[in-house]
Amino acid sequence: MNWGKWIIVAFILFAGFIGTLVTVCLRQDISLVSKDYYKEELAYQDQIVRMKNASQLSQKPVIKVVDNHALQIDFNQFNKVEKGEIKLFRPSNPDMDKKFLFGPSDQSRQTFPVDTLQKGMYRAKIQWTMDGKEFYIEQVIYI
Repeated sequence: MNWGKWIIVAFILFAGFIGTLVTVCLRQDISLVSKDYYKEELAYQDQIVRMKNASQLSQKPVIKVVDNHALQIDFNQFNKVEKGEIKLFRPSNPDMDKKFLFGPSDQSRQTFPVDTLQKGMYRAKIQWTMDGKEFYIEQVIYI
């Protein structure tokens, strides 16, 4: 038995294993929470101000899912809202994210359809402008 031949075969197998490992690692998708993660991180101070403004409100928007068909937001100051948006963020799959826009309304309740969304956990992110100030709240919901 020739030991030299088996040592060379072991080195070739090891090199093949390392090559395969490197190839698999390079093809692996390393996704961040958001595609614009670094840009959003730089603007986070503005987000802190929005959250502080929202925490000072006497009544905050209340978010709930009604019968798994609609997202309902109750807020008695919708008439003062200049513009706003709701982002439903799905941490497990960014392709399932959904965005809704809203504006001023005489109603204290606004409803948005969510029956096309896959069931599971979403993070509802609401940002709106009212009286020249920006506000932001976030809440976990289950559809």
